[in-house]
Amino acid sequence: VYLVGKEFRDRNVGIIAAALLTFSPFHIYYSQEARAYAPMLFFFSLALLFYLRAGRSNETRSWILFGVSSAIAFWMHFYAIVPIAILILHALVTSADKIRSDLRNARHLAFAVAAFVVVSLPLLIVTVNLFLVRTSSAPTFGIQGLDVIYQTLYQISGFSGPILILFAILFLLGTACTWRENRNGALLLVSMMVLPLVASIVLSSRMPMIPRYLIYLLPVYFIGIASSYTALSTLVQDRKAVYVAVAVAFLISMPFLATYYTTPQKNDWRGFSSELSGMTGERDLIVVLPPYIAQPLDYYYSNTTDGTLKLGANTGEDLRAIQEVYPDRRAFYVVTSDILAVDPTGDALGWLDENAVFAGQRMGIYLFASG
Repeated sequence: VYLVGKEFRDRNVGIIAAALLTFSPFHIYYSQEARAYAPMLFFFSLALLFYLRAGRSNETRSWILFGVSSAIAFWMHFYAIVPIAILILHALVTSADKIRSDLRNARHLAFAVAAFVVVSLPLLIVTVNLFLVRTSSAPTFGIQGLDVIYQTLYQISGFSGPILILFAILFLLGTACTWRENRNGALLLVSMMVLPLVASIVLSSRMPMIPRYLIYLLPVYFIGIASSYTALSTLVQDRKAVYVAVAVAFLISMPFLATYYTTPQKNDWRGFSSELSGMTGERDLIVVLPPYIAQPLDYYYSNTTDGTLKLGANTGEDLRAIQEVYPDRRAFYVVTSDILAVDPTGDALGWLDENAVFAGQRMGIYLFASG
């Protein structure tokens, strides 16, 4: 992010933006999960860096690296396609006059798009099918409508209403400062913040929408905020303004970070596995929903020691099939909220409600037992 900010405006913007990201509660929370969000953020930031360099130098290498980095970000998480499309749209809009005068001026952007398609082609096909599945019915979780805007900005601002207001003012101020010197840069800030939120509002009526899908907003958001230092630096000396901004970024994050590092925030698989071991017996079934949460469970729980059989299920149909195959075995169902993403119809939870008894929960991990 430092390099992106430096490329976007100058070294000071890079320093402030990097500090904001370093102490960002939203970033820290998801960077400590073995999930796709932090890698998507990294590779999209890399794509943004190469995009800015390509726009400045128009070098073929930078455009191709932009396309490749964008494709890798897309491989990390399907929703990266939204900011990538916006960057391509921004390139077309800002280069429209040159392209109209000579189509050859679009060849570098074409190289970037070609690189993206080549690297991500298999995933593009899968994503189309996934999109059709996700939008086939109304979402059963997530946020919808205009609440997408508030919840996303609230969370990326550090889960604080007052800080959201402060950051929003600074972002608008930074955009205005950028507009005076670099209108294309200001257009990039506005389009990269507004269009993803608009797209998310539209999609939220047909697919689950969660603020973490928009984690790629962080570098643009913080660079916009950091760009306001040029206006604020008139109050103090230029160098001191940067130091003050870094200190403020740290101080406003302290309340959240103090709680975050002293109070359990994540799924407690260690404690849950210990409790589960005390409840299960030989020949019992352990059914995990969705199946991929078996990875953290396996780290602490040994079905070999307990003599249990571990299975996975995504839908109510999977659960019915397991019950038919093992009708006489006692079953324990380990569930996290991820099942709502895998089975947005709620079929699996409906089956559990009818055929199992809630046996407790520990830090977001829920246990059901066969009735």
